[in-house]
Parts: sequence; C-alpha cells; structure tokens
Amino acid sequence: MNRFPILAVLSTVAMIVPPASAFPIPAKPVPTIVKPGPVPSAVPAREGTRVSLRPAGRVSRLRRRALPSASAHVAAANRAATLEPTSHAYLNGVQVYPYAEGMLYHVYAAPERVTDIALQPGEALGAVASGDTVRWVIGDTSSGTGAEKRTHVLVKPFATGLTTNLVITTDRRTYHITLASTAAAMAAISWIYPQDAMIALKHVEGLAQTAPPVATGLELEKLHFDYALSGDHPTWRPLRAFDDGRQTFIEFPASLAVGEAPPLFLVDGHGVAQLVNYRVLGRFYIVDRLFDAAELRLGTKHQDVVRIARAAGPAAPRGRAS
Repeated sequence: MNRFPILAVLSTVAMIVPPASAFPIPAKPVPTIVKPGPVPSAVPAREGTRVSLRPAGRVSRLRRRALPSASAHVAAANRAATLEPTSHAYLNGVQVYPYAEGMLYHVYAAPERVTDIALQPGEALGAVASGDTVRWVIGDTSSGTGAEKRTHVLVKPFATGLTTNLVITTDRRTYHITLASTAAAMAAISWIYPQDAMIALKHVEGLAQTAPPVATGLELEKLHFDYALSGDHPTWRPLRAFDDGRQTFIEFPASLAVGEAPPLFLVDGHGVAQLVNYRVLGRFYIVDRLFDAAELRLGTKHQDVVRIARAAGPAAPRGRAS
C-alpha cells in the first residue's frame, strides 16, 4: 500500500486550518450599573406652575421654621385670657374678679390651706372637673338658705409647685380656673357680674318709668335745697338733698339699685348718731321729718361716710319722727 497520498492529504489539511493562537481571546464582560431615576409625580404639574427642585427634607425644615407651632398659639391665647389677682380687687381677704365668658381666673393655693371659691348667691352647682384629682383635694359645700344659698368649691394641694385647671359648671354660667400651688394661699375668691348688673339696672329703670313720681303732691315753692354734702365719694354718693318743710328727700344715682344701700343715721348736736326710719322709693330716701345733720355709712374695716348737713340759717320747724 502506498502511504504517500495520505501524508499529502494531511499536509493539505494542516495548511488550511489555522493554529489556535490565531483566534483572539474574548475580553471579560464589564458589569453595567443602572442608577434609578426620580420617580415621576402621580399628579402632573399644571402648565405655568413652578416645580421646586429642593429636597423634601429641606422644605420640611424651612416650613417648621416659618410656621409657629400650635402650642405657641394656645399658650399666647391663654396668657391673654388669664386674670391675675390684684391688690385693689381685694375686699377684705376675698379676691373679687369681674366675670366674663371665656376668661381664665388664676387661683393660688398652698398645702395645708383651703382656698374657698364662692359662686353667686342662688347659683346651682352642676359639676366640678379638674385635670389633677390625685394631688389636689377638691370638694364643695354651701352656706345660707333659700334665694341666698351660696355654693363654695374648696381646693387644697398636697405640695407646692403643682398646676392644674378646674372647670365649674352651674345653671347660669361656666367658670374656667387655673390652679397653682405656692407657699402663700388665697383665702377666698368670688366674682362680680357686670352683665347681671346691667340687666338689673334696666329692670329698675323700667320700673321707675311706670312708678308714680316721687314729687307727687309736692309744692315747688316750698322746696328747700340748702343742704351740703361732704365726706367720701363712693359710687352711691347722693346727688342732692332737699325738703318741703315736712319731709326730707335724698336723691341717689341709679347705681344704688345694683349695690348695697347705705343706712341713714341722724347726728345730734353732740355728734351722737342714731338710726332713723326712712322709706325707699326708686332712688330716693324719704325721711318723714327734718334734720340738721345726718350721715350715710357703709362698710366695716374701711367705712365710707357721706355727711348731709343743712346750711346755716334759720331753723325750719321740725316734724315728728316716724
């Protein structure tokens, strides 16, 4: 067998197939990192509106700095509505607040001391609620009977440095009170009621318009106005005094109907005062006699005194005392 043709074929194949080094080695793949883009807003921006590119966190911080907190508004409103005790508003040991709807009244109490919160006479208690019933003792009682029955809410703290609030509801109004415990305690507080006083004054004015005039039966030519007023200047100070030769008339301002009326004392030549009988008609005192000097007195520790004296001159004939 001839081996040369086979060798020739193999040589031909070797010449056709290139060596392995002739094929290039492929490069290693380079990993690709895709960064996520911003998530589009669910609501497309309107045409013409400006889109803020500030980070959300920065916007929140700016908004917090620009807008005051709600608690600051509440604190400012409470400070503006709070009434503090003042020395000129004390009546003996009682702090007297003017009542107004929505006002906050500051009451200072102390451990081992009871502070009395006195409501209006005739006012019926509804409920008493406090923010701290653990460290504060709160109770109620009453004084008087009938139309003059008065409710008293009593408070006492266990320690100093405590604060809370108190809400008292009645058949007439609601009281909002801020309680604070300190080293010194207020003995008692109460209120005056300007709105009630105005209603009462209008009622009295209405009655005065329908009542018969005080001058009925008086003869003008017999009236004598030679009386002088001296002394203090309380709200009830008389406007004038006059007589008709038989009776003496003392005219007061209209505010007499909404306050405490002063009693009338006659003063003799030795300065001794004694009560005298008189009638009240509207805003007039009517005394069924004549006098040279009299005094109106009202008060205990600080007594307001207004003196009414007949001017010097011939003494008029006196009538009989009632």
